[in-house]
Amino acid sequence: MRVLNSDVIVVGGGIVGCSAAMFLAEAGMDVNLLERGEISGEASGLNAGSIGGFGWGHKPGLQEHLTMGSLDIFKSLQIEKGHDIEFRQSGSLVAIHSPKQYEYAQERVSFLKSEGMQVEILSPAEAKSYEPNLNSDLNGYMYSSNRGQADPIKSTRAFSEVAKRNGAVVTTSARVTGLEQSGQGWIVRSYDLVFNCEVLLIATGAWTSEIGKMIGLNIPIQPVRGQMWATDSLPPRIFHTISSMESSEYWHKNPIVNEDSPPELTHDRDLRVTRHLYGRQRANGEVIFGGDRELLGFDDDVSFTGIEVNKTHAGEVLPFLDQLSVTRTWSGLMPFSPDGLPLIGRVEQYENLFLATGLGSSGFGRGPGSGMLVADLIVRGEAHPALQESTPSRLIEEINS
Repeated sequence: MRVLNSDVIVVGGGIVGCSAAMFLAEAGMDVNLLERGEISGEASGLNAGSIGGFGWGHKPGLQEHLTMGSLDIFKSLQIEKGHDIEFRQSGSLVAIHSPKQYEYAQERVSFLKSEGMQVEILSPAEAKSYEPNLNSDLNGYMYSSNRGQADPIKSTRAFSEVAKRNGAVVTTSARVTGLEQSGQGWIVRSYDLVFNCEVLLIATGAWTSEIGKMIGLNIPIQPVRGQMWATDSLPPRIFHTISSMESSEYWHKNPIVNEDSPPELTHDRDLRVTRHLYGRQRANGEVIFGGDRELLGFDDDVSFTGIEVNKTHAGEVLPFLDQLSVTRTWSGLMPFSPDGLPLIGRVEQYENLFLATGLGSSGFGRGPGSGMLVADLIVRGEAHPALQESTPSRLIEEINS
């Protein structure tokens, strides 16, 4: 049995855990990161790679620190730290398919501008000057310049590499098999390895509730399946991240599909209630799109019916996609919370226990900001004011034995 000591143990090798480990190591802390599989092996490596928000605004809150903060961190990772993560601040275009969606988009843009955000509605002709292959028969497009894209696997692994360069130890194939508090610190077991640490950070995404049960906590994170598809590699045809207003307009009026679900799903059990769309063209030329959000437990099998619906939706925005075949599909599990807000901060039931999870479908785009904020809390012992919106105590309960 090997016993290893460190200041902080980070459980979870996704975008949140790896970025948190990087910031902790850069602050001079002795860090061990444990990942049950491989770095970026789950949702952090399976998503579309979309980044950013609508700007910092007049009064930045949690969302701005997560979206725009992450955008700045991705920029730094590529430009200052020298990692090629295929980052581009490409901007985004959101397709508006109907008069009802257009009315909602006008209201949303008006509100966002009043808050100091950079966003506008473009006519189809204006949008085609940015993205020539868009459908000119739609009602319009919402444009934001503060959106970007990067390769999910390269990005997550780059955060891990920077963490290691600053002294962190990253251990893969290290499933946590036991947790217990020892004084004010923690003992973490992974098969024949034993880790002693002063601080424990749980950043385990859709599997957080399973970790919580080990220490008698109900952490109400539910796994939600998302799925994607790709074409063969093509010459450059898509230059922005692309999405649709359809789901946003629906969720604005109907955020909860049933009493047992987290907000903003595409399905009420077996019934589809809306279509959701996001995608881009990767640096290797593949066009990738996805969208469904289904509450199916830990079932991550691909639904080809859902893939067909999503491809049809994408073709309404970019008609040339109708002529292309799907060459591969995949899926992943995203961590959704009951109120749609993340859980980032100190867990009050234990000493020196911290949590960073519940980022929903935008874990990649908001992950580095989450890692930075929770690392800052651990290092300074004082939470950034933005974390008042994400305090874990609002949702976590002890499990009665």
